[in-house]
Amino acid sequence: MKCPARTVLDMCGCCPECGNVEGQICDLDHSNRFYGKCGENLECRLEVHNNKFGEIPEPQCICKYQESICGSDGMTFENICQFNEICSRKQNNLTLKHKGPCEAAPVISLPPRDAQNSTGNDIIFGCEVSAYPMPHLEWKKKGNNIFLPGDDVHISVQRRGGPQKNGVTGWLQIQGIRKSDEGIYICHTKNKHGMTYASAKLNVVDHGSPSTLPFITSSKITSYSTDYENYYEPKQEEREEFESGDSEN
Repeated sequence: MKCPARTVLDMCGCCPECGNVEGQICDLDHSNRFYGKCGENLECRLEVHNNKFGEIPEPQCICKYQESICGSDGMTFENICQFNEICSRKQNNLTLKHKGPCEAAPVISLPPRDAQNSTGNDIIFGCEVSAYPMPHLEWKKKGNNIFLPGDDVHISVQRRGGPQKNGVTGWLQIQGIRKSDEGIYICHTKNKHGMTYASAKLNVVDHGSPSTLPFITSSKITSYSTDYENYYEPKQEEREEFESGDSEN
């Protein structure tokens, strides 16, 4: 019998049975009468502050320890409970490599999307990246080797941690877009383990033109570093920096 959250004693306290996994409904009084007991490293909690839309909150199994775990497969797990659950379901011999996230090159989880708007309006591109060590995120425009915003006052860049663990979200905002802003914008991210890219196209329609369209974003996901050489050729010293593993934060 495979138990993703290991075994617990039944209501009589004499026989082992599978414990409830993370997120599963549980008996808050530990009676094991209706929903069952939480498994190893889990406890039954009533998370009232997560209640939405006036729903009656239900007690759920919550992992006691929220530190990330690095598995022998190089994957990072949110906590030990998630790690144990995956271990029980995988056929291979997955083991715990170390506590804390696995070190790896950046992965773009949410790339910028193509957009169209008319001149004079504002536009925002977003990009979400995750990696450990924390990746550095910057923006470029195709045909320009300078990282944005440069000295352009109508372009601004913002970054913050999250929403995922070891993640960074970045935004590129162009206020009062002009026809000259049309082009391909590139989300460029790196840490000491590598770098990757994603791009989106901005189409600008002249204000007042019969073909002027409202703001549109597409669901197209652009390719990463394989296509980036068409947009930006890193300088020799930058290549050497990436290869040596040095990275500014």
